[in-house]
Amino acid sequence: MDLAVNAAGSYVRAVSALSPRWGAAVAMPLFGHVSRARPVHRDDEQTMSRARRGTLRIAGVDRSGVEVETYEWGAGARTVVLAHGWNGRASQFTVLVRDLVAEGYRVVAFDAPAHGASGGRRTYLVDWLDVFALLQERHGAFDAVVGHSFGGLAALVGVAGGTDAARVVTIAAPADADLLLDQFQAMLRYPDAVSQRMRERFASRYFAGQPDPFAWLSSVRRPLAAGTPLLVAHDEGDRVVPFAEAGRIVAAHPGAELLATSRLGHSRILSADVVLDAVLQHLEAPVAQGGLLTQATPLPTADERSEVSVAA
Repeated sequence: MDLAVNAAGSYVRAVSALSPRWGAAVAMPLFGHVSRARPVHRDDEQTMSRARRGTLRIAGVDRSGVEVETYEWGAGARTVVLAHGWNGRASQFTVLVRDLVAEGYRVVAFDAPAHGASGGRRTYLVDWLDVFALLQERHGAFDAVVGHSFGGLAALVGVAGGTDAARVVTIAAPADADLLLDQFQAMLRYPDAVSQRMRERFASRYFAGQPDPFAWLSSVRRPLAAGTPLLVAHDEGDRVVPFAEAGRIVAAHPGAELLATSRLGHSRILSADVVLDAVLQHLEAPVAQGGLLTQATPLPTADERSEVSVAA
């Protein structure tokens, strides 16, 4: 186990022995902390150098404002947004970027707060949603949102909550936020009493006033609008997000397509030919009539979330 994680877990458990509430207060800032940004792989440098770069400013989880780096390639009429996962960055999508641009798409990606070239040191899924909203203002309706891992969950949550995208692709994504909280508990090994307090703090900070905020963060309890084309790609040997999560997503979305791979793991799946081909084919899938916006249940807005106390 990483020494820093081990030390953090020991401290949280020591404080928790005195009070589960105190233990949760100590653990909560760690939940949104991001490790040092991974470097751009040399194979990705050329594609990233050709991107039209920009920035946008969102409130961030601490509501103090953070600059987010954006990247754009191509000039097609159909816009595809790429959302990386936790401890990831936009450059992980470069193989897919090249394929999409070759097919005539406009491709937009970003480094989430505390990731890649963006500012900040802490983040959570609400930041991905705020980025989607600002990119929507800039580019209009998306033809698709493609999300890897945590970014896949953000894609599902965002489009179910009102992000106007005709199609969704998830790659190695969890079905809901419960898995992430459970994994965090397993990593730091704090007791269930602290876990319950953590959930309460999480809910009050990010979704104040919502009667059941975890329903907002679940593709199972709050699936996409009926008829939304959904491709779910996941490797059977994924050691980061269990393959069973793909089954949960598909079960909640009748008509969704499951692409099960093997021996690709959690990250190499992003550049596998079988996945790239499936994504391109999915983008040509027909879309049901009726639209997403009229059927979606809106998430709390950034302004509504800004009322939440940072000390919650």
